[in-house]
Amino acid sequence: MPANNRTLRVAALQQAWHGSKDATLDRTEALIREAATGGAQLVCLQELHAGPYFCQHQAAELFDLAEPLDGPTARRLGQLADELKIVIVGSIFEKRGTGVYHNTALVFDRSPELAGFYRKMHIPDDPGFYEKYYFIPGDADEPGFQPIDTSVGKLGVLVCWDQWYPEAARLMALAGADILIYPTAIGWEPEEDTAENERQTDAWITVQRGHAVANNLPVVAINRVRHEADPTGVTDGILFWGNSFICGGQGEFLAQADRESETVLMAEIDMNRTEQLRRIWPYFRDRRIDAYGDITRRWRS
Repeated sequence: MPANNRTLRVAALQQAWHGSKDATLDRTEALIREAATGGAQLVCLQELHAGPYFCQHQAAELFDLAEPLDGPTARRLGQLADELKIVIVGSIFEKRGTGVYHNTALVFDRSPELAGFYRKMHIPDDPGFYEKYYFIPGDADEPGFQPIDTSVGKLGVLVCWDQWYPEAARLMALAGADILIYPTAIGWEPEEDTAENERQTDAWITVQRGHAVANNLPVVAINRVRHEADPTGVTDGILFWGNSFICGGQGEFLAQADRESETVLMAEIDMNRTEQLRRIWPYFRDRRIDAYGDITRRWRS
């Protein structure tokens, strides 16, 4: 990040599915343009933003939704990044090869060319979230937990289920990330207990704020909104709970959205603050790296 430009204006686009890929991307483009007009230098989109959250059930024909790294969604985002001279973090269902598919975040840096990408490393498999059927985890060495270098800083891009794992955030921080970004698709079943829904939402917010605190890094978390039906009719679908937020390196909220509105969430981030915080809260100095060997084991008996 250039020394003379240490304040970063960030936008997180909280959005709903609009019934078709074209309609949804049209809405995404309008929100990106609104963010750019508002001075955003970095615009972050939610997980799998161009389509529905299709992982509610398993169907082989849904693999037809996948596209390559240079497919139509990537080209459209790249053109916008070039035209508006902004950095965009997007998301696709990636077809890497025949029978090989990933949940992939894309980064464009003021150019139509791909600046970098990140393949989701932690893949859930739960009722309504059957992602292991569709996605192969990213490879630890390609590109793994590596920040993507851009004109606004090193972006530690992680995806949804990754957000629950402190190891992922820490490895991004150790590799020099200036900011942690979590494109997300998370919600609850409408018939679930209201109190439990609130606990889940609070846990989702709290754990990511914890990653901010533990790593002295700002966090951008971008979630979907509104109800998406289960095409099989087996469940009542998913009500995505929104609550996208941007927080600083002590977990303090800089901006927070509600649980149902499409919105362009904006915040100013002081990019000098990580250096200041690591001088007062020297977690990285005091880490006992000599004693952490067992962290790579599945379990300790």
